[in-house]
Parts: sequence; C-alpha cells; structure tokens
Amino acid sequence: MVWPLAITPGPRQLALLKIVLFAFCLLPLLQLGWNAWNENLGANPIEFITRALGTWTLNFLLITLSVTPLRKITGWHWLLRLRRMLGLYVFFYAFLHLTTYLWLDKFFDWQAIAKDILKRPFITIGMSAFALLLPLALTSNNTMLRRLGGKLWQRLHRAVYVIAILGVVHYWWLVKLNVTLPAVYAVLLALLLGIRVHWRDPQRKIRRQA
Repeated sequence: MVWPLAITPGPRQLALLKIVLFAFCLLPLLQLGWNAWNENLGANPIEFITRALGTWTLNFLLITLSVTPLRKITGWHWLLRLRRMLGLYVFFYAFLHLTTYLWLDKFFDWQAIAKDILKRPFITIGMSAFALLLPLALTSNNTMLRRLGGKLWQRLHRAVYVIAILGVVHYWWLVKLNVTLPAVYAVLLALLLGIRVHWRDPQRKIRRQA
C-alpha cells in the first residue's frame, strides 16, 4: 500500500529541506565538539570520539539505505533528491572515524597500523569497508555518472550493501561482549536488505514472463 504525498515540494521547498538536512547531519559532530570543549568525553576521550564517529557512520548508512524503501512505501519520490547528501555524510563520518584512529590513536605510525590491520580482524574488516566506500564517494556526482554510464554506475554503487554488512560486523567484533547494539543494527540492516530482495524478486519474474 502506498500513501503518496499530497503536495510535492517545489524547488524552493526542496532547497530549504536540503539546507535543514545538511545542518541536521552536522549535529552529531557539533555535539561531539561541545562534549570535547566541556571535557565530557569520559575516561578515554580518544576511544569515545572514535566510537561515536563510527556509530554515526552506521546510523547514516542505515538512513541512506532506508530512502528507497520509504520512497516506495510512501510514494515520496522527492526523497531520492536527498539520498546523495546522506550518502556523502556516510563517507564524511567514516573518514573522520578512520582519521581519529590513524591520528589520535596511532599518531600515523604506519608500521603499528599495518600490524593492527593484519592481526585485529575488526580493523581488517573496517578498513575493507572504507576501501569500498571511497570509490562510491568519488563517483557520487553527475559527471562520474555520465562517464561511467547508468548501468556501470549502479553496479558500482550496489557495493553499499556489502559495506553495510562489513560495517555491522566491524562493530560486532569491536564490542565482543555486550553485542546488544550491534545486534540491533544487524536486525535493522537485515530488514532493509530483506525488503529489497522481496521487491526485486517479483520484478525479475515479470521480466522473465515479458
């Protein structure tokens, strides 16, 4: 069942909505900065910052993946105009998460970082997720869409599903003992991926019958 929006946002309304969304997406970073200013980052500030940025990376990743299901359920096609910004914020927070680890935790000690990647599975899988995320961010503009072509561009950006799975596993392996929150993320991701699979199967059957 679809509940289409009665009034589709006009260009000005959509532009205003993008500004509001842009500001809203910065709130977690501003909150983190406020906590740092007030020395409210706990006993281990570096770990607090790193985990907070990683958590918000996952949050924005799941929000981005929910755009298409929400559009199909509600009929709000204009939501797709917001997806690129949300996706870039995924990369933004992932980049800050990685930078915090490289800079504040390891002080750019590349030998120690290499050992971590090889010996600590959750870092290995986290680095893999970021490596897959980087080309998505670099090709998220219209110029790259035209150069790659629609089909190739779509295939490349389907890597976001793999990235999401790697992100949840990265979080799960990091926590180890109390996996309640990683389990919540895993369930939400499974629901989002399950919805997509459910919608794709009927479409494939229709194509085969055509």
